[in-house]
Amino acid sequence: MRRRRIYEGKGKVLFEGPEPGTLVQYFKDDATAFNNKKTGTITGKGVLNNRISEFIMSRLNDIGVPTHFMRRLNMREQLVREVEILPIEVVVRNVAAGSFAKRFGLDEGGRLPRSIIEYYYKSDALDDPLVTEEHITAMGWAATQDLDEIMQMALRVNDFLQGLFVGCGLSLVDFKLEFGRLWEDEEMRLVLADEISPDSCRLWDVESGERMDKDRFRRDLGGVEEAYQEVARRLGVLPEAGPLDLKGPKTVQ
Repeated sequence: MRRRRIYEGKGKVLFEGPEPGTLVQYFKDDATAFNNKKTGTITGKGVLNNRISEFIMSRLNDIGVPTHFMRRLNMREQLVREVEILPIEVVVRNVAAGSFAKRFGLDEGGRLPRSIIEYYYKSDALDDPLVTEEHITAMGWAATQDLDEIMQMALRVNDFLQGLFVGCGLSLVDFKLEFGRLWEDEEMRLVLADEISPDSCRLWDVESGERMDKDRFRRDLGGVEEAYQEVARRLGVLPEAGPLDLKGPKTVQ
């Protein structure tokens, strides 16, 4: 089926959906790090991230956290509501790692006194700079009440995910969220958008401390495909046939 491409990002493509107000989100195997400075392919990543994100978004919908997710369509695609994405990335940190550890001269692996929420302006050209609430409200990217709602949702997602992952023997170090405005009958509400997967979370094995996420790609640690498969296996969503490398849909420019 030929569909109109709406947007292509680093890890996904959005196509026109079957009904108004919907989009088809297609998960690619492309891998990027350091804002596209490092690129590669993780075979089967799209299939696994589709399954993992479906599982997590469905659970969040069940506990009353509104998301754009509607249903999975096939191995690599899911149907989502069309939203107006806010130009900010919301990062929740539980353990010092990555850029946070570097910024404050901390050793990686130290648990933070409490969960910390940071905001970054979505701009590859500017390397996604860290921004404050003052920047966000002054630039009109979101209002103060939006940020209050986002913070409450982010902390709720964090509580849920920490419990979910620790039950699988994984420590949720940090993760990135994106939010969008969903318009319904002239009313706007904020919903969780994008994906939640090993692409957007740092997950460390509780016993060994082994990294089970995209840091394996970022840091050339090897075993990237196996780590993603292991996360899916522990969550109980590893496809029976294995991560088949299906071809993407034909598109119309």
